[in-house]
This record gives sequence, C-alpha cells and structure tokens, in this order.
Amino acid sequence: MEHGIREGAITEMRVSLFITCLVDEFFPRVGESMVKVLRRLGASVEFDGRQTCCGQPAFNTGYRQYARQLGERWLHIFADAEYVVAPSGSCVSMVKHYYPELFEDDPVLRHRAEEVSGRVYEFSDFLVNVLGVEDVGARFHGRVTYHDACHTLRELRIAEPPRRLIRAVRGVEFVEMERADQCCGFGGTFSVKLADLSYAMLRDKMACIRQSGADVVVSTDSSCLMHIAGALQRQGIRVRTMHLAELLAMEE
Repeated sequence: MEHGIREGAITEMRVSLFITCLVDEFFPRVGESMVKVLRRLGASVEFDGRQTCCGQPAFNTGYRQYARQLGERWLHIFADAEYVVAPSGSCVSMVKHYYPELFEDDPVLRHRAEEVSGRVYEFSDFLVNVLGVEDVGARFHGRVTYHDACHTLRELRIAEPPRRLIRAVRGVEFVEMERADQCCGFGGTFSVKLADLSYAMLRDKMACIRQSGADVVVSTDSSCLMHIAGALQRQGIRVRTMHLAELLAMEE
C-alpha cells in the first residue's frame, strides 16, 4: 500500500466523522456512504452525536463571537480524535485555516486549533493521501465528470485525489468538463446576496456540464451539488448529481 501504510494498519485507525450541516439536514446518504466506504476498507468509524455546525456561516457573515462559540465546542468534541474526516472541503478549510485566526487572541484555543488542524481531512484527501488507496472496490457504469469545489481546490489544494478515485471505479468512463475549476456560483450567502452574478456563473457551469456529455456530475461538496442540481432540474437536463462518497459506495 502507498504512503507507508503497512498491511493491516487501516484496521487500527479510528476515524471520527465530521458530518456537515448540509449533509446532516439534506443529504444524509452522503454520510452513510462515507461510513460504508471507510468500513469496507477496514477502518473503525466513530460518530459523536454532540457535534453541530463548525461556525463557518457565522464566520463568513461577520458574526465572529457566535462562530467562536461553535468553534470552541467543535474543538472540545474532536479533541481526542485520531483522524477527523468530512465530506466537505469547505468545512475542513474552516477548521484547518480559519480556526487559528478565529482564536488568535486566545493562546490555549489557538494551540488546540493548530494541533487538531493536522488531523482533519477532506474525504478524498484522506483516502488517497493518508490511507494510500485509490481503488475502494466501487462499481458504477456511466460517464462521469467532476466539478472542482472552490474550497477543496483553492484552499486545500486538492485536485487529483478525487479524479484518481473516480477513474478507479469499475465501469466508469471519466471525462473532464471544460473549466472544471470554475466556480458554480454558490458560495454560501454569495448566491443570496449576489443572485444575478451567481446565476450567470451557474449558467456557464451548466453549459460545461452539457458539453461534457456526462451522465453524472460528481463533486466533494454537497453545497455545490445542491446548487447545480437545482439548475439541472429547472433546465430539464437529464444529468445526475452525486457526491464522491456516494459514487465510491456503489457496488453494482
């Protein structure tokens, strides 16, 4: 196995799930798919039901005190986790990059945030760069394209791991869409505050998806997929959206 993971080591790993708000409320199948894949690989999966929002929406809209309260709670809940894995580059980026800033005036919490940041991973990054796995035993027959979620690509610098995982799925024909790295226009509250601009960006993304000829568009963030799925439905485009975890859980 790659990256120095010895045989049988995965069975010794304790993976704590960081289930994001959107997944918890609207896309629980994504979380279930993560569990299925990780257990298939032999990891011990844990879920702490006390977890709530990481504070990103409050942080991004200027409510820093509320974000601090949520962030402190998050740090307490995951303090003893060996690995923390989430189905969202956006929320992982919040913990890894913005918690140290959020707690910059509190040495204890800042140290705790910096320490835990090294144990928090986006799902595809964890599979490829920690477990050293690309073929997770998935099967799916269809033409699949990939949309780079902004935080996953630009803040976490994750581009190849999701593509490697998709290409390793038996039966998949992977095709790159044009401008795969172009934002879909969601951006959280951006799509509400600047709706016209958001829609123009989304319209461009729809054109690229259609031109790819794909049956399915996959991404690592449910927020992007929710935004894209709404446009696909409104325009009558028969392309499915699927989180990477859902694809990797398939066993046709």
